[in-house]
Amino acid sequence: MVEPRAPGSPILSVRDLKTYFQLDEGIVRAVDGVSFDVQAGRTLGIVGESGCGKSITARSILGIVDKPGRIVGGEIWLRRGADQPVDLATLPANSAAMRAVRGKEIALIFQEPMASFSHYYTVGNQIIEAIREHSDATPRQARDRAIALLDTVGVPQPERRIDEYPFQLSGGLRQRVMIAMALACDPRVLIADEPTTALDVTTQAQILDLLRGLQQQRGLALILITHDMGVIAEMADDVVVMYLGRAVEKGKVDAIFHAPRHPYTRALLRSIPSIMAAPRTKLATLGGSIPHPFNRPAGCPFHPRCDAFMTGVCDRAVPAALAGPDGSEVSCFLYGERP
Repeated sequence: MVEPRAPGSPILSVRDLKTYFQLDEGIVRAVDGVSFDVQAGRTLGIVGESGCGKSITARSILGIVDKPGRIVGGEIWLRRGADQPVDLATLPANSAAMRAVRGKEIALIFQEPMASFSHYYTVGNQIIEAIREHSDATPRQARDRAIALLDTVGVPQPERRIDEYPFQLSGGLRQRVMIAMALACDPRVLIADEPTTALDVTTQAQILDLLRGLQQQRGLALILITHDMGVIAEMADDVVVMYLGRAVEKGKVDAIFHAPRHPYTRALLRSIPSIMAAPRTKLATLGGSIPHPFNRPAGCPFHPRCDAFMTGVCDRAVPAALAGPDGSEVSCFLYGERP
């Protein structure tokens, strides 16, 4: 049994993170100044449409951004108890210090397990490799721990499943094995990148319940990345709403759902189907699409799609983040000073 960690202390602090891709056609600002804190025992939900920079934010934290992407600015502070915090943004991606963080301090549940597992090794071998990378466990000890982990995440007959290959498992079982591998070295921060993608509704609910239970048992700081506002409502304590690489609104989950301030957040909430709606009622949609990365609009990045657009204001400057008394933030000229 892992001793739960005390809630309330910020474990990870991201400040003005910028991750750019330098391409022949120009610069893609995948993450363009994102800041947030992650606390022990709490879930931070990062939500937004596909292409808004959610996954690149997670990969930036772990230093696994594919080239030619790289962190060009900002800080990623990891706190290690009484030790001095370390800025992960300053660690070379292939350094021993960064490899010691991956899996041991911060673990990532990838979006698609089938594309993340090696098809040439059994799932047990891959979990055992993660355990032995960060511990002095013998092969026998590592195998026993892997079987225990598979049992913990609800894989039936773990003594047999440990010797199977990823293609022999269903999507739900692969996701459970991916969670087991992420937990192999008892990380302090767990990042779940779209953990329920391509799963049926029943399996989705089981995976979310599993993550919630593991967090309560271990006191994990959980970062949950999704485009599903229903998952955010069920799982998150705090929410970051991202659009085109920027955080347009941050706050407690109740405030985000009951008193959203940014027009983009309101549009996302309007698009959620309701069981109270009349039959054959057309779903509300968010007009337009995310701009091409090489053709970012001037001013507020959301203004071409915004129903509160103000000519000569929103298209002239990027709104600064305005802090509220409850710790929330919103980046919109409806609330802050106008240019």
